[in-house]
Amino acid sequence: MKFDYNTTRNHLILAEYGRNVQNMVKYICELEDRDERNRYAQAVIELMGFLNPHLRDVADFKHKLWDHLHIISDYKIDVDAPYPKPTPEQAAVKPKHIGYPQQKIRYKHYGRTVEVLIEKAKAVDEPVRRAEMVQGIANFMKMAYVQWNKDNVADETIIKNLGELSSGQLQLDENVNLAKVEFKPQPTGRSASNNNRGRNNNNKGRQNNNNNNRPSRNNNSKSRH
Repeated sequence: MKFDYNTTRNHLILAEYGRNVQNMVKYICELEDRDERNRYAQAVIELMGFLNPHLRDVADFKHKLWDHLHIISDYKIDVDAPYPKPTPEQAAVKPKHIGYPQQKIRYKHYGRTVEVLIEKAKAVDEPVRRAEMVQGIANFMKMAYVQWNKDNVADETIIKNLGELSSGQLQLDENVNLAKVEFKPQPTGRSASNNNRGRNNNNKGRQNNNNNNRPSRNNNSKSRH
């Protein structure tokens, strides 16, 4: 008995569509009638969209499916596609490298966002709006600090760091009270399941108590007789 292994089969060009779709495309390429090829190609396009519904969230997802059809056929399929036929050279083009930001962050636990907000606040000339922005930035800094340090932080520390990050241009009163922030760890999968298990046990206990408190029909019927 001869077994058919994937290692002995033809190379799977686009694995997300599977080998059956690739075999269908190969069958279409071998059809002689052009109208028949067009009908089968349209059916395969619908199947490809069904197998990968996430492509519907991509702009011009139909265009993407037709491009994939040509790629699966090794650019040999001859059909009347509604979009220009792609070329192997286009598929070989690599996207431009996206450089990682090399900006130095003074206090990493506050993040780059705080530095951007501070620069925005420094550009505000209206005193009332500027004071509100500074207050909001300080509250955000305290929340970020607690999430990083998992402990309470004195308001004086936040005020000091705010002055250092803004080069002394943004200041808060020393007697100001920032928003109270507490670190609340998220339950892990095991502890969350234990909590749910405890809730289920409590619910079962309540149901059992309710059943025990209900009078028995058989006992009532016996007392009547």
